[in-house]
Amino acid sequence: MLELKHIKKYYYVGDSVTKALDDVSVSFREQEFVAILGPSGSGKTTLLNGVGGLDIYDSGDLVIDGKSTKDFSESDWDAYRNNSVGFIFQSYNVIGHLSILDNVELGMTLSGVPNEEKTQKAREALERVGLGPHINKKPNQLSGGQLQRVAIARAIANNPSILLCDEPTGALDTETSEQIMKLIKELSKERLVVMVTHNPTLANEYADRIINFADGKILNDSNPYTEDESKDNFELKKTKMTFWTALKLSFTNLKTKKARTALTAFASSIGIISIAIVLALSSGFQKQIDKTQGNTLAQFPVTISQVASKQTAPSTDKVKKSNSKQVTAKLSQQEKSTHTNKLNKNYLNYIKKLDPELSKDVTYTYSTGMNLLTKINGKVKTAQFSNTSGSSPTSTMTSAMSSSTGIGGSVYPSTSNDGKNFLKKHYKVISGSMPQNANDVVLIVDRNNDTNINALKNIGMKVKDGQKLDFNKIVGQEFKIVNNNDYYRQLGAGMYAPNTDMDSLYNNSNNTTVKISGILRVKSKSSENILSSGIAYSDKLTQNIIANNKNSDIVKAQKNSDSNVLTGASADDTTKESLVSYLGGSTTPASILIYPNTFKNKDKVLKYLDKYNKGKKASDKVIYTDLAGQVSNLTGGLMDAITYVLVAFAGISLVTSMIMIAIITYTSVLERTKEIGILKALGARKKDITRVFDAETTILGVTSGLLGVIIAWLATFPINIILKNMTDLSNVSQLNPVHAIILVIVSTVLTVIGGHIPARMAAKKDAATALRSE
Repeated sequence: MLELKHIKKYYYVGDSVTKALDDVSVSFREQEFVAILGPSGSGKTTLLNGVGGLDIYDSGDLVIDGKSTKDFSESDWDAYRNNSVGFIFQSYNVIGHLSILDNVELGMTLSGVPNEEKTQKAREALERVGLGPHINKKPNQLSGGQLQRVAIARAIANNPSILLCDEPTGALDTETSEQIMKLIKELSKERLVVMVTHNPTLANEYADRIINFADGKILNDSNPYTEDESKDNFELKKTKMTFWTALKLSFTNLKTKKARTALTAFASSIGIISIAIVLALSSGFQKQIDKTQGNTLAQFPVTISQVASKQTAPSTDKVKKSNSKQVTAKLSQQEKSTHTNKLNKNYLNYIKKLDPELSKDVTYTYSTGMNLLTKINGKVKTAQFSNTSGSSPTSTMTSAMSSSTGIGGSVYPSTSNDGKNFLKKHYKVISGSMPQNANDVVLIVDRNNDTNINALKNIGMKVKDGQKLDFNKIVGQEFKIVNNNDYYRQLGAGMYAPNTDMDSLYNNSNNTTVKISGILRVKSKSSENILSSGIAYSDKLTQNIIANNKNSDIVKAQKNSDSNVLTGASADDTTKESLVSYLGGSTTPASILIYPNTFKNKDKVLKYLDKYNKGKKASDKVIYTDLAGQVSNLTGGLMDAITYVLVAFAGISLVTSMIMIAIITYTSVLERTKEIGILKALGARKKDITRVFDAETTILGVTSGLLGVIIAWLATFPINIILKNMTDLSNVSQLNPVHAIILVIVSTVLTVIGGHIPARMAAKKDAATALRSE
């Protein structure tokens, strides 16, 4: 069954050689109780370890069931110890942090026996050795004799064919020794039992065969046996500890050191806490910056006007006093920098193709007048949506005409659901409702419910400075926009004048009815200047007016006349274009306002606008004004840079944590050297040992990561309170769940990396040496 052929095992220390096994040859029967006697240092334990695969021989051969072990790999020896050999040690070698049942199950755990079968076999083994009533106890609750019974139960649980006993009664009293020997004797009827002992009395009383050993050689054998040459009947079953099993073993070990584990996890989490708080503050401040950017861009959109100023470098020419008798005609610097943008149909189509994700709000303003009427106390009056008292919308119009126009009100974009999204972003309704269509206008007030007095006067209300008005006197007020053909009457010879029958004009069925749908208040201080206080209307309203008036009689007359059709004054081309535009005859907007979502998107918008100008001559280029550009240059990337620097500093603590985990794991390796030996004796592979310690660091990594994230999240509450009191900013510290998950993963990965080298060191420990450690 088992045969040793010319086995040699030498140990070299300097120039001296110790022959632990010197050409040993012996065979063993399948069922017998063999006692090996000999003085200390004679080599008997080395022989036992050689049979068990803990000490690998230098030369010779160990044959098991006809199978030579000369070509065994390390994993083959692990599988051999796990399935074919059971060890019983003098010092029990029971793992203290495992229960009795777990200790007995350990060998089967390594070989992948199913849980139900494993538990059943372990219980049967414990009951067989007389420990049935003590199954649920811990090792520290048992006596020495009971611990040895646990070791025996563990040795036989996997039903090995060989049982190796190293001084099994060396630490027991006489009575207990006899009980243990009787148990071992009974077990020898089912398998081969090889026992090393110093006690010849016990050997002679219980053993079937006694081999005396000295100086690494067999002196005599009381019942020698010669193994018949037979075929190879030996089958190896590889061990297969899963990472889940390693996690359970490691978790059980960590539970026995709760205080140290908690302190280690907390210390390791400090780096995670630091980075998490930095990211939380960064995320919150970035949202504040984005909000501020959005409001700033809303106040200072990218503006494309019909007349723009070119960026010109200041003149470096030296000014010299002239003695000439001549006058030189020159353009002023301002005139040189003036550029006329051609906002033609081609360019307008180009703007419409702008990615809506970059700018969902685009406003088109027109220098188009409104023939606006209102009725106050039964009397029809002209009105205007302007904040300036007695202002003239254009110098080309008469004062009489200017009083009947609506130029000057705030215009908001209609591109986002008739402007509702734009208004909802910056304003809230305090009376009435948001506009539902282009014919709904709103009154804008500031945070104190103040609005421009002239805006109220110009819509026909009699108010004094400081006077308060009820909302219901404003909301619902209606106005009539009269078409050109109804509003103007021809005087003859190409001249026109407004109709004087106001009641008839007001009641005309062709009119467009406009009403104040609601009063809106700014949401925050940064929104104060987005739309001026007073009447605000959608740019869709002016587009509708142009659609109704562009083919009117007065517009046609003005296009064909070289004079002002209202005043008779001569008009050059520029004045003529202004008149046609004012009368609603031009679809060319006076300006285009683009509201980017963020500063980063603003840069993309500018690139898109610059792309249009590529390859065009100077006169055909369209120049824009970017008032928010300076702010963009100051803040662009600043928050990211600050975040990177702070995370880098906080990352130092993560590296420190990794080093600390490596030290703690190394300490754990030293503390658990004997446990490593036990695991190897039970057939654990190198990667199983590594896996156990990797599993331990994984648990520590996940725990410290979760602890760090939770502490950082809890810290956001007092941080937000402090920042609110200091800066008046609300909910600044916000821990992003994605950041939290990433930090837990980072913590786990770094912790495992830090503990992996000590884990590999543990795996390389010699099993026999580890078992002898204390």
